[in-house]
Amino acid sequence: MGDPLFAHGVDLASVLIVVIRVLVAFAALMVAVMLMIWFERKLISDMQNRIGPNRAGPWGILQSLADGIKLFFKEDLLPERADRRVFRIAPYLSLVPALLAFTIVPVGGVVTIAGHTVELQVADPPMGILLLLAMSSISVYGVMLAGWSSGSKYPLLGSVRASAQMISYEAALGLSVATVVLITGSLSTRAIVTGQATAFWDWNAIRLGAVPFILFLIAATAELNRPPFDLVEAEQELVGGFHTEYSSIRFAIFFLAEFMNTITMSAVIVTLFLGGPDGPGFSFARWLWPILWFLGKTFLFLFGYVWLRAALPRLRYDQLMNLGWKVLIPLSLAWLLFIAGLRVNRAWGFGILVVAILLIPVLARAVKVGRERNLVEGPPGEPVHRSVGGRR
Repeated sequence: MGDPLFAHGVDLASVLIVVIRVLVAFAALMVAVMLMIWFERKLISDMQNRIGPNRAGPWGILQSLADGIKLFFKEDLLPERADRRVFRIAPYLSLVPALLAFTIVPVGGVVTIAGHTVELQVADPPMGILLLLAMSSISVYGVMLAGWSSGSKYPLLGSVRASAQMISYEAALGLSVATVVLITGSLSTRAIVTGQATAFWDWNAIRLGAVPFILFLIAATAELNRPPFDLVEAEQELVGGFHTEYSSIRFAIFFLAEFMNTITMSAVIVTLFLGGPDGPGFSFARWLWPILWFLGKTFLFLFGYVWLRAALPRLRYDQLMNLGWKVLIPLSLAWLLFIAGLRVNRAWGFGILVVAILLIPVLARAVKVGRERNLVEGPPGEPVHRSVGGRR
């Protein structure tokens, strides 16, 4: 299934439509980022009764405006020991993947412009999901290079944490996406949305048993470095994280990249699990209702992310790793095998599920034995001192 815009070849009108789609998507995403910054600061200040972002100007708008002007006119610092070229390019390496990932998201249905059938998304490549996974993996390079090029140990520690966190949760995120691809039979985001458009109960969040949806939501939150997984910017340990040495507009780009990634990932969650722009419509302005449904669903997740930031404390780093490696990855792998078994035969699917449930006590016992042995013998390489009774 290709883009219907090019069904009859490529002409000047189709090229102009593509350019317009790119510009509109870029402008809409930038406006959404600015609104998200204001919305998050305003909502958190209301929840926590903070004076400032909720009272400076109408609805707190002047507070965000003042901070934006301050960042724009601050001095752009360059550390003496920094790798100048990498230090300057790192913020853009965090921003560009979020822009590219948003291009494959269907934000509406199909409209007709100048006799051309146009899908309301920038592009619908046949391997759209692979592009999404690639962009989510590449985005950590900007964080990693920012910490490394700063020439300081604390930003470097923050960037190393970002890499470890991304690797830990990328596997669970990819396995959750694999269940969607398996049930849909396509890597195209438009095909995934079309497969959920039959009825409400055909949304992937429901027909996959809600488990991949929950796992993807948790893994995506960790990938975005949003609370309670914002260990990359743990101020009590790392001063300010990977961007400690940044100021002015380069710091603002990292700030924009975080919010842009949040908006993009919320849109991806809606696309993969909640039917995208699917929803009931009316006879008038039929092209508008899918867009409104898409925006409404995306807004719910954005509100949820703000609520989590206002309500939850930050996890410890060992809790972060334990959740990723010992809970999310085994559970997402088991559910993927369960869905694959159901696709072959129901008996196969439930047989795999029973085996996975029976293995849970075995895995829990193995983890417990490993912890007890580590407490008795100590970490590898540490000399063990025992008393006569066999105790340390």
